[in-house]
Amino acid sequence: MVPTKQDVGGLTVGNGVRRWAILALVATSVMLGMSVWLTAAAIGDVLQAKWSLGSSQVGWLVTAVQLGFVLGAFVAAIFNLVDIFPERTYFSCSAVLAGLTNGGLLLVGDYESALVLRFLTGFFLAGVYPPSMKMISTWFKASRGLAIGTIVGALTLGKASPYLFKVIGNSSFSMVILGTSLAALASGVLVGFYYYDGPHGFKRSSFSWRHIVTVVSHRPTRLATYGYLGHMWELYAMWTWAPAFIVASFSVNSGQDFSGGLLEWADITAFAVISIGGLGCIWGGIAADKIGRRKVVNLSMLISGSCCVAVGFLFGQTPWLLIPLMLIWGFFVVADSAQFSAMVTEIAPQDAVGTALTLQTSLGFLLTMATIQGTPFLTELVGWRWSFAFLSLGPLLGILSIRRLDASYSDDE
Repeated sequence: MVPTKQDVGGLTVGNGVRRWAILALVATSVMLGMSVWLTAAAIGDVLQAKWSLGSSQVGWLVTAVQLGFVLGAFVAAIFNLVDIFPERTYFSCSAVLAGLTNGGLLLVGDYESALVLRFLTGFFLAGVYPPSMKMISTWFKASRGLAIGTIVGALTLGKASPYLFKVIGNSSFSMVILGTSLAALASGVLVGFYYYDGPHGFKRSSFSWRHIVTVVSHRPTRLATYGYLGHMWELYAMWTWAPAFIVASFSVNSGQDFSGGLLEWADITAFAVISIGGLGCIWGGIAADKIGRRKVVNLSMLISGSCCVAVGFLFGQTPWLLIPLMLIWGFFVVADSAQFSAMVTEIAPQDAVGTALTLQTSLGFLLTMATIQGTPFLTELVGWRWSFAFLSLGPLLGILSIRRLDASYSDDE
């Protein structure tokens, strides 16, 4: 049953309250749906011991999700799926399928099968994240930066949640997989039963190859996408390998390998470092609506890019110095993410917004594969201390792209 425009979860609400209720609904659904993304990273140490894997193979379990997401997003962009099908149906079905494929890890017993399931999980997640930004944009014209920031903040919390399940389940493989899979299934049910489009809907279009050409030839959209690529160069490598960096640093500081409770504290720290990005996204949305999106993304990339280098100086030092810096990095590394998407919803040709968002994210996640796989390679060469320094190149190039956009296009309202 599709809810009416006066009813959200059985409650009759007015126009002003309704959009915030929908924002809470979509944000919760995104948080639950995206919880399956980093399950392999969270239980990487368990899988290493279980299947005798190297760090590069653990990296591929994360990269497989990125690759699946890229292909799923690319298929959606080529066939304009987000602009053709109702977002509610597309999101709901995708979340359920992502939950099922993630849960399949409980049934397989080898690395190769796990890679296939992780790929499929990423493929279906392409129907969760990009559509959610378009969905919430139909409810928010003013305060759109805050709304999309909240969605990306929820996504960040969702991606951090496997580490929380790991702590709760005492590093139980089954607890992490089952908990995140059920969360994704609940996400699909929530959107399927309770979401509907708002009053600021985008023009729905039929399939046309010209949407891709339109988006690629539109210079402001290209520049915003280039900035996003610089941001993505850093983001997922940081999220994937920061937990291992934290454990390595704590180990050097203690003079011995961590075990038992100390490893648990490392997992808690990893959860905090990733999840604090949720607050960063909300801050980014509020700030962007006040001072402009370009200023916010450039400030965020400047700070996060600096942290890429600065953490090396604190590697092996007392955790009470390293943890605050990691929290600052976690806050700003994703604070700008939503604003790149908000830019696209505002400056892209309005009959191809869904295609523009999906193309932007597919290219961004394709790029993350290089840095996720490149980080352990660099770690073998230079050690954990300086392995993150090369990530600073992304924010640097991202800032240069947004400065070019700043000179040619204004998003100030």
